[in-house]
Amino acid sequence: MPNPARIHPLADRLSAGNGVILSPVESRERISLRADPTTAKALGTAIGLNLPTKPTGVTTKGNKSAFWIGPDEWLLIGPDNGSMAKALEKVGRQVYSATDISHRNTAITVSGAKAVEALNSGCPRDLSLDAFPVKSCSRTVLGKAEIILWRTGNQEFHVECWRSFSDYVWKFLVDATRSA
Repeated sequence: MPNPARIHPLADRLSAGNGVILSPVESRERISLRADPTTAKALGTAIGLNLPTKPTGVTTKGNKSAFWIGPDEWLLIGPDNGSMAKALEKVGRQVYSATDISHRNTAITVSGAKAVEALNSGCPRDLSLDAFPVKSCSRTVLGKAEIILWRTGNQEFHVECWRSFSDYVWKFLVDATRSA
């Protein structure tokens, strides 16, 4: 049975103003991965990424990324074709949890000269380059929504959130750009 096409919850939205640009990120495969360190190495090998082992760590290769979320937890993001899930299935008799959360999550890119100010209007994390350098990620909050925040450039961020909170996060950021 073919998979139904995923409709992006923020389809056709774009916002730019006051030094901030918001844009929805295209649909991606997302996997919540839990494993002990030894198994994590085998899983990383299977998907072609070394899983980060330190807080705020991110590894990226091509169009796949792995985010350190906790001592035994990672968020994997890759092309929307199920290739990572298929690769993980081939690992064999290891104890781990890999849950496809592709339909649960979505993301927004926040960029521009005032991106930090817009995000910090609802995110308590210090987003200065010294405290949160490029290629860092963190589970945090934006307003009342839990997010995973990934700094992809000096003035660019990837905001990962649950689909059910995406409209709230989008509108929060649009309001934040007005006062940034």
